[in-house]
Amino acid sequence: MAWKTLDDMELDGKVVLTRVDINVPIENGKVTDDTRIQRILPTVRDILAAGGKPVLLAHFGRPKGQRVPDMSLSVVQPALEAALGSPVKFAEDCIGGPAKKAVAALKSGEALLLENTRFHEGETKNDGLFAASLAALGNIYCNDAFSAAHRAHASTEALAYLLPSCAGRLMQAELSALEAALGDPERPLVAVVGGAKVSTKLDLLGNLVGKVNQLIIGGGMANTFLAAQGIDVGKSLAEHDMADTARDILAKAEDEGCSIILPSDVVVAREFAAGAKNETVAADACPADAMILDAGPETVARISEVFEAAQTLIWNGPLGAFEIEPFDAATNAAAKKAAELSAAGQLVSVAGGGDTVAALNKAGAAKDFTYISTAGGAFLEWMEGKTLPGVAALSE
Repeated sequence: MAWKTLDDMELDGKVVLTRVDINVPIENGKVTDDTRIQRILPTVRDILAAGGKPVLLAHFGRPKGQRVPDMSLSVVQPALEAALGSPVKFAEDCIGGPAKKAVAALKSGEALLLENTRFHEGETKNDGLFAASLAALGNIYCNDAFSAAHRAHASTEALAYLLPSCAGRLMQAELSALEAALGDPERPLVAVVGGAKVSTKLDLLGNLVGKVNQLIIGGGMANTFLAAQGIDVGKSLAEHDMADTARDILAKAEDEGCSIILPSDVVVAREFAAGAKNETVAADACPADAMILDAGPETVARISEVFEAAQTLIWNGPLGAFEIEPFDAATNAAAKKAAELSAAGQLVSVAGGGDTVAALNKAGAAKDFTYISTAGGAFLEWMEGKTLPGVAALSE
């Protein structure tokens, strides 16, 4: 690995500027989901244990360079302190006098949370002077915000060039998991890509067909591929204007030796509603007045066979309309199979993306996956083969 971790740094007595993502949901002034807070705790605790002073840099919402009271990180401080179980101080700015004073007053065993970096225009503009003002506060830079690593912002990229830099525990875990999945994976390597639209995942599909042995396509995307092959998909969600693109992807996959797996049977209904009357038919037998809402049991059995033969699995997106029953059946069954194989040590499974995490949690399978990324956009861009500025800065 080209980047350093906390283990490579001398932290004792040092102020460690630690970029985190605690952009958590708030309701009535309180944090309603502290998942992102929980995920940064290993980094903060390890810095404290090594005698360092963690100073947390973070964004919150999109204030667009303005000081917006409703987007102050002060609202997150109580939840952060409760989760950490030790004092977390707060500074009313992330640079200048208030920040310098708060850092100077920081005692051993305490962490400090600085105000929203996006209150300054220099953050999103990746401004060198703003980054220098941040750097003046500390001795070491630690990036633990993989979810923001696809942004070339001052606190995610420019700052890494101004101080000795390393990856935090969450960043380290994300990069290690993704390297295992796409960098130098154990093969056969299988990818599941689902979701509504091919148009939103063109780069992803284009990159994966050149890297994976088998690509399972589900959700509304699968309908587009079926339609591109001349199959009538009735009233199903499908991007008919993407037919040529779908055929190009199929051709590229064949050239690359990548086997694409589409549904062989599907669950159809006349309405998109929970408990709607439905039937299972062959993929090429969707009634003209019906819509495909899930993959059928024959397809799930085929996917299970592929998983059993695989060594590594990357998963992004559901196989059907997982939000409502009974159209969550294929996603649930496939997810449970992947989880079972992962728990048995037979499969390395890495998953990410908003709908993906929700779907795997709903299926009760997330806990047994090898790694679940909560990074969203950064996870997708990594899968697309793109360079992430925040990661590249650490590597250099």
